[in-house]
Amino acid sequence: MPQHITSRIRPATARPRRRAALVAAALAVTLPLVGCSTATVNPVAPAATAAANAPATGSSLSASDFAAAAKRPNTVLLDVRTPAEFASGHLPGALNIDVEGADFAKSIATLDRTKAYAVYCRSANRSKVAMNQMKQAGFTQMYDLAGGITAWKSAGGEVVTG
Repeated sequence: MPQHITSRIRPATARPRRRAALVAAALAVTLPLVGCSTATVNPVAPAATAAANAPATGSSLSASDFAAAAKRPNTVLLDVRTPAEFASGHLPGALNIDVEGADFAKSIATLDRTKAYAVYCRSANRSKVAMNQMKQAGFTQMYDLAGGITAWKSAGGEVVTG
C-alpha cells in the first residue's frame, strides 16, 4: 500500500483493546449480581427492564428482577412461610401471612387488592399456592420469587431476623 493510505488506518490493536475494555466494564457490573463474590451482594441493583415494566401476574422472577420489581410503588412484599421460618430470616419489610395457616383466606381478605404483591416462600412451592388462592380472592397483581428465599440468599440478598 502507498504510504499516504497506511498512515490513516487505525492500528489493528485499537478495536480489540476497546472491546476488551467494554467487556471488562460489563463484567464488573454484572458479576456482583450473579453472586460470584463471597462479599454480601445486594441483588436490588436495578434491573432496568424489571423496574421499567411491571411483571406479568403469576410470573416467577429471578432474585435481581424480584428485588427491582418489589421496589415499585404500591408493592407489598409477602412472605407466606410459617411464623417460625419468618422469624429465622426474611426479606426486609416483608409482611408474614402463613399460606398453610387456618386463617390465610381471612388474612388476605384484609389486604388491598389494588396493590401488587411480591410473594415468596422457602423454595417457591407455597408462593404458587398462595398466588392461586389470592387470584381466587380477586387479586390481580402478583408474582413470586423463583427459587424462594433460598435463591435470594444464594444471590447474596439481604435477610433480616426477628
